[in-house]
Amino acid sequence: MNKTVLVCCGTGCLANGSAKVAAEFHRLLEGSDHAVAWLVKETGCNGFCENGPLVKIDPDDITYYKVQVKDVPEIVEKTVLGGETVDRLLYKNDQGQRVRSQRENPFYAPQHKIALRNIGAISPTSVEDYVAHGGYQALRKALTMTPEEILDQMDRSGLRGRGGAGFPTGRKWRTAAGYHKFPKYVACNGDEGDPGAFMDRSILEGDPHSVLEGMAICALAIGAEEGFLYIRDEYALAVKNVREAIAQAQAYGALGDHILGSDKKLELSVVRGGGAFVCGESTALMASVEGRVGEPRAKYIRSVQRGLWNQPTVLNNVETLANVPVILSGGGDAFAQMGTEGSKGTKVFALVGKVKRTGLVEVPMGVTLRHLIYDIGGGIQGDRPFKAVQTGGPSGGCIPAELLDLPVDFDTLKSRGAMMGSGGMIVMDDRSCMVEVARYYIKFLSEESCGKCTPCREGLRHMLRLLTDICEGRGQLSDLDLLEQLCETLEGSALCALGKSAPNPVLTTLKYFRQEYEAHILEHRCPAGVCPALTSFAIQPDKCVGCGACKRACPAGAISGGVKEPHVIDPARCIACGSCREACKFGAVETKGKVAG
Repeated sequence: MNKTVLVCCGTGCLANGSAKVAAEFHRLLEGSDHAVAWLVKETGCNGFCENGPLVKIDPDDITYYKVQVKDVPEIVEKTVLGGETVDRLLYKNDQGQRVRSQRENPFYAPQHKIALRNIGAISPTSVEDYVAHGGYQALRKALTMTPEEILDQMDRSGLRGRGGAGFPTGRKWRTAAGYHKFPKYVACNGDEGDPGAFMDRSILEGDPHSVLEGMAICALAIGAEEGFLYIRDEYALAVKNVREAIAQAQAYGALGDHILGSDKKLELSVVRGGGAFVCGESTALMASVEGRVGEPRAKYIRSVQRGLWNQPTVLNNVETLANVPVILSGGGDAFAQMGTEGSKGTKVFALVGKVKRTGLVEVPMGVTLRHLIYDIGGGIQGDRPFKAVQTGGPSGGCIPAELLDLPVDFDTLKSRGAMMGSGGMIVMDDRSCMVEVARYYIKFLSEESCGKCTPCREGLRHMLRLLTDICEGRGQLSDLDLLEQLCETLEGSALCALGKSAPNPVLTTLKYFRQEYEAHILEHRCPAGVCPALTSFAIQPDKCVGCGACKRACPAGAISGGVKEPHVIDPARCIACGSCREACKFGAVETKGKVAG
């Protein structure tokens, strides 16, 4: 009997020691004389990172969570060799029951994986494993098709770019194919810089060949023979695995001078990112690939006409390209059956923040925010009230609780002032200050602005000053009108998408949470108890049980009190960090306003 031990070695699980777990499986099984034939695979990210390291046993379809090196001998003895489960390592569902399979896990069960189809099932450093799971069959099919036939399937699929703008992929390819100017280039945008986002990273680390195959199909459609993968410099494992995949694909014949025995050729190479968020913008990315400063240019001429070295260039993001082999294999019409009228297929989201089950999820377009946050995410940590979800990265908008049943697709989110973006989704509870959220993102964007255009460079700095004043108690009601005016200026005159979309966090928080801004300005109070200059903490004696949790958590030593006696906060020493409130399990810590000094 053959069994496979799949150990998640994505970045999250590696940080929790999964490499040592995999090594222990190799040590115990390698060279041993067992009746059970075995294979240990180090896979990419399974998505449920907070519960890693994950170990899956096939064909038994058993998944273990939070596996440590000390657990490996028991797994080998009981599961690999004995066919039994180690119940304490199984996931406990919402009803408190232990579940064996990922298909029974409430985090995985509602998902529908296309872009993530192979991750967790294959070794990312084995082209043979990729081929065994159907890899490069779509490329073989594409070699029997004309460019027009490939483009027709892409048009039929309705695939839109997953990097943020949502531009129709088929239309982009077709436009580039229509320019008879050579050489042409294909490029992959792997410069994922959104806080909290790790979708592209996981695909590049866990299934790099799917991206290479998508690029090769694109090259056949537009007539390109060279391409580049621009990968964020911090993604060391992604760079390593992609470079190894390129070498393996060349050895296999999927890249190089004679693709799979044909007269077509394609050379791919990796370019490490320039370390700037703005390099995720298409024209800034291409400038960086060429060795110039990563600054955007005006797009009166599109990159499909004049991109890399002023030649026709198609740039797609990682997730977009990972969908392409599935579209070619099953047909564009089949892909278009999923999703909504204007947003076809599935979307990968990084579900993070104040949600019980965080991680990487892939669902059909059009599911509701409620489904993502409550059915898959399990609801809000500590069962606190849901307040908002910020979608689309730092330039995305904040969606309030009254819109929880909003369908998640390109057009619906845009109509509410938010955006799909690359797929970051940060969930917030009632202890999140929406003014501070807006300030945080504007600070990030002001630091990442390339400074080339005045509206973005100066506008973001001025917005940051206004938001900082409001958070620190110096705000005036007139600042809100000025913020809206600045937002309008940026939207209409900034050079690139960074500046044009930067106002979204401010505009949506002003629209849906204006009362919080007014409380900061008029009452010198932060309702969420987040802004230190406008917040003080006190312990309610009738609720305090004297457990000492708040005292142990206080970094300033501002809390005093004996065991089983009501504790007291010294306001002169309190730094208003909120650690006491987070530590208290009895709701004894209350927040109050504080006039800024």
